[in-house]
Amino acid sequence: MSALYHIGFGKDDLGESPPSIALLSGDPERTKLIAYSYLQSVRSLSSNRGLNSYLGVLPNNRTLLCATSGMGAPSLSIVVNELVQVGIKQIIRVGTCGSIQEYLFVGDIAINNAALCRQGTANDIAPIEYPAAADPFVTVTLVNAARALGVKYHVGVAASVDTFYEGQERTNSANPYLLRSLQGITEEYRRLNILNYEMECGTLFKMASVYGIRAGCVCAVVAQRTVREEVIVAKKGAAIDNAIKVAVEAAALWVEP
Repeated sequence: MSALYHIGFGKDDLGESPPSIALLSGDPERTKLIAYSYLQSVRSLSSNRGLNSYLGVLPNNRTLLCATSGMGAPSLSIVVNELVQVGIKQIIRVGTCGSIQEYLFVGDIAINNAALCRQGTANDIAPIEYPAAADPFVTVTLVNAARALGVKYHVGVAASVDTFYEGQERTNSANPYLLRSLQGITEEYRRLNILNYEMECGTLFKMASVYGIRAGCVCAVVAQRTVREEVIVAKKGAAIDNAIKVAVEAAALWVEP
């Protein structure tokens, strides 16, 4: 199989023991960090369009793919489609997010088992009413990994939206004038017991259900929206490390139901 147009590699590049699990990050540098900090025998597959991808081996000899989705659901939808074409059966998104609950602190992780999906991309995959739900077995494996590692975690619903500023009700931006439909939406979501804002998992969950694969999501909390809009840069690295460790451990623990 020749290299796919966007991800820059094909089935033939995955070797004699091809991976079935992929860890998917929006940031290409996070993808590289996962590969070179947690895997053995790492091999770069492609850096096409900044979508860095790496093949490596976990300590238990399981082959794992680390891939980059880019920012937002449109880019993710392309990458996920092509990952499925090369044989990936399970995807764990390793992302960042902003908490909208007082008890969810910067440095914690959110394991999202479903999403309020406010994404135009997802509507091209399935109707708006179609549930955006993570695979329950992947979610439980992520929880077990967090427990084993002693990482503080919370399980719940994400608000998966298309924009970082307007869609997450940020006013400290180039556009201080929010649509009336977005004014007060964070408080509304808080009252609905939604944990966090992020920008990809709703579309990922819908794609996984439609495509017949499994998907889960673990996000590092890097902003506490009950306090301030900005990302807490000083604590971002430690938070991301927690999310990565949980995702890698979950990939190692995974047993097909």
